[in-house]
Amino acid sequence: MISSSHPKNSRIIDTFTVESNDVEKKGEVVVSVQTAPTSALVFPEGGRQAWLSLIGAYIGAFGVYQDFYVREYLTEHTPSEIGWIGGIQIMLTFSAGIFVGRAFDRGYFYHLMICGAIIHGLAIFMLSLSHKDSYYQVFLTNGVMMGLSAGICYIPSLGIGTHYFMKKRSMAMGIATSGSALGSVLHPIMLNQFFGGSIGFHKGVRISGGINLALFVIAIIIMRTRLPPKSAQKFPILSWMKEPAYLALFIGSWFVFLGLFYPIFYIQLSAIKHGIDHTFAFYSLSILNGASVLGRILPGVLAPRLGAYNLLSFCGIVAGVVVIFMVFANDVTSVTLVAIFYGLFSGSSIALVPSVVGSLCANMNEFGTRMGIMFFCAGILGLFATPISGALLTSDYHWIRADLFSGISLIVAGIFFLISRYFVSKQRNTQIL
Repeated sequence: MISSSHPKNSRIIDTFTVESNDVEKKGEVVVSVQTAPTSALVFPEGGRQAWLSLIGAYIGAFGVYQDFYVREYLTEHTPSEIGWIGGIQIMLTFSAGIFVGRAFDRGYFYHLMICGAIIHGLAIFMLSLSHKDSYYQVFLTNGVMMGLSAGICYIPSLGIGTHYFMKKRSMAMGIATSGSALGSVLHPIMLNQFFGGSIGFHKGVRISGGINLALFVIAIIIMRTRLPPKSAQKFPILSWMKEPAYLALFIGSWFVFLGLFYPIFYIQLSAIKHGIDHTFAFYSLSILNGASVLGRILPGVLAPRLGAYNLLSFCGIVAGVVVIFMVFANDVTSVTLVAIFYGLFSGSSIALVPSVVGSLCANMNEFGTRMGIMFFCAGILGLFATPISGALLTSDYHWIRADLFSGISLIVAGIFFLISRYFVSKQRNTQIL
């Protein structure tokens, strides 16, 4: 039976209040807990269980489905209508965080992960039974159920790293988020081979679902929570919203979600419509996701020296510029360059947000709820982002409109991250943030 109580081997040190900076000793970091002034938490910054839990978190390929649906499976529907499938998936993946984050803080990590795995299995099975041009079947399974499954598992998978790492948190978050990127390198290749070959759509979906469920089981087995669950209490949400740094980061996340997913969902379709060989076009999304793996890990390594805030702001703005230049991607070389550079800089934007949110927390039991609130509102905008891009694109494929919408949104996000950074640097009197 799974319990939400704190593990016996958790390390909580009863000691004096740590009033100065975090105390480091023997590779561990001791951090004060404001809600319990006589306690301090030890972050091991490594060790077997820490790395096993991170590997579990390590363990989205809707762009393949988007292209397949537009060209073959849902041909009676426009790109904008099909975009709602991806939009609802984005919304549920992130907006569920307001409830999931609170449950994670309360200690229900394993309950969430198991529930998410079960829903994912049901979604895959039901999608494999869907019929061609049956929009509502695909919408409910690929959009609603898969989005809900991802939403239940996303914050717990990120949050597990905060139980073990303080100084190395940016690196831990980068590793955790890069797992989905690496999966999105291999998954689109596999799905394209299935959908375009003798296996076909329905059997291909079942095979990919079986692989995903096996990875779910492995992840659940090796991940372990460590910090004590948060006792039932009200979080000062309104007080958080009055923090200028958190509010600016909050607004910046809205614009990230407006622009982030357009290249991921449409780069493969864009390559095909620009007359690029189908064989290469099928690999364009995998190239993007492959670059995103490095884009999520490298900033985590550089963050202690250059600052997570600095990297987040810079990468958000550059990612926006790359999307604007996507309109000129009409041959193999230009598509490859866009995929690589967008993967690098958008991956950094994804990986560094949790680390920056963690740096604003008074104690790490706030992390899940703070992330959940941010993702809840941003996810609602994500619901509309892909359909808006599809509507701007139209059936005549006016790429410049969608490119500008996505690119400008990301640039604005980077500007708000800079504003958040300004308030934090002013408060802490340092430029390395």
